[in-house]
Parts: sequence; structure tokens; C-alpha cells
Amino acid sequence: MKGELARMLAGELYHPGAPEIQAELAASRAWLARYNSAFGQSSPELRKILAERLGAVGEGAQIRPPFFCDYGFNIKLGANVFLNFNCVVLDVVEVAIGDETQIGPAVQIYAADHPRDPAQRRKGLELGRPVRIGRNVWIGGGAIILPGITIGDDAVIGAGSVVTKDVEAGATVVGNPARRVGRPSPS
Repeated sequence: MKGELARMLAGELYHPGAPEIQAELAASRAWLARYNSAFGQSSPELRKILAERLGAVGEGAQIRPPFFCDYGFNIKLGANVFLNFNCVVLDVVEVAIGDETQIGPAVQIYAADHPRDPAQRRKGLELGRPVRIGRNVWIGGGAIILPGITIGDDAVIGAGSVVTKDVEAGATVVGNPARRVGRPSPS
């Protein structure tokens, strides 16, 4: 029989209060406290701490503290990825960020979701939908990326945008909800 953590990682409905999930959250909180207190350390030292918890940390990847996430181990950063101050990643399932992607301050990436059925919500059930961000993407400060979104390579997400639908490669989207402006740039 599958445990609640395994259900969560598979993107199925799960109970977030399960002891195994709460233990992982506690471990993540302790790691985040250490990471966020390391502000001012060299980039290699910060990357070393990131590698202790994140699923993957590419060469040259950087996250400026403070940083916030649920678990960490579901986050995969490509080479030279940069997240500015105050980013939030709700990583109940995989959040993959491709090489050379730049993410502005206070960006929020949500893989955590809730059932649309009110009876399931009353039971306290949750689920996750993976977020995939391509290579060389630029996400402006304060943008919000909703669960299950895929953003193609070379896309631009305007500051403050709320991304509710997939973004094709090379496209620029802005607004709430984010809408494409202009034509995709050639790749």
C-alpha cells in the first residue's frame, strides 16, 4: 500500500498532515533556516548548501537568500540558473528549471494544488502538478507560475504576471492572467 509521501510525489491526492510528510517539512525548515542564515557566504558555499537538499544544482546555479520552498528535493536547477531574493517554490512534485534561466525577486512557483471538488478539499486532500521551465527563460519580479505549467525555452514572463497556461518557446507573456504579446522570437 502506497504511503502519503509516495502519493504526493506521484501527483496523486494525499493527506499533508501525514507524519512522513511532516517529518520532511521539518527537515526542510531546518535546512532553509541554515541556508537563509548563510547570506553573505560565497556562491560556491551557498551552492554546496543547496546541493544538500535540492534534487539537482547545475554548475553556477545561484539562489539569493532568503529563499523558501516546501521540500527542496523536488527542485532541479540547470546550469547558471539564477533566482533572486525572496523566491517561493512550492515543490510537492518536480519543479525543473532549465539552464541559463533568470528569475527575478519575489517570484512564486506553485506545483502544489488543491482539488476542485469541495468534498475532497473538506477532507484536507491536496495534490501536485509539475512545473517545467525551459532554458534561457527570463521571469520578471513578482510573477506567479501556477501548478502544471510548462514554459518553453527562451520565453519571457513579464514582472507581476500570473501564468495560468503553458507558454510556448520564445513567447513573451504579460499581465493577469498572462497573455502573449507580439510573436515568439526565433529560436
